[in-house]
Amino acid sequence: MESTRIERLLDAYFEGNTTLAEEAALRDYFTSDEVADHLAPYAAMFKGFVQAQQEVSTSEVTLPQSGVKMKRWWYSIAATFLVALTVGSFVFSNQGLSSEEEEALAALQQTREAMMMLSSNLNKGTENVAFLNEFAKGSSNIKHINQFTETKNRILK
Repeated sequence: MESTRIERLLDAYFEGNTTLAEEAALRDYFTSDEVADHLAPYAAMFKGFVQAQQEVSTSEVTLPQSGVKMKRWWYSIAATFLVALTVGSFVFSNQGLSSEEEEALAALQQTREAMMMLSSNLNKGTENVAFLNEFAKGSSNIKHINQFTETKNRILK
């Protein structure tokens, strides 16, 4: 009867559904000498829990002073202000273009104008090619007319 109750408590324990009193009953059962054979593997686990509960740390823990955090907070504000000041001075001091940049912009503008002139000339040449295609169609029509005329002349002879 006791082993079925312990098995139910173990299932609830592993599902995380036990109360502190039920966990204490499990701990008492498994630390006693009257553990059923099929539940013996759990005894080592609960005995380990009891032993771990009795351990006491002898090392001294030192907590940081609250003033250290305050200094870090002020350091971060000062660093942010310094970065903002540096970026602002860089942006406002380099508003004009250097002579090299002005020359590069002038060369870019000249290159754009040359490309636009080349593009317009290519477009005009493409239009002329279109006229040549129309001329080729017309000359093929003339060939058909000549063939018709030759055929007509042979028949009439």
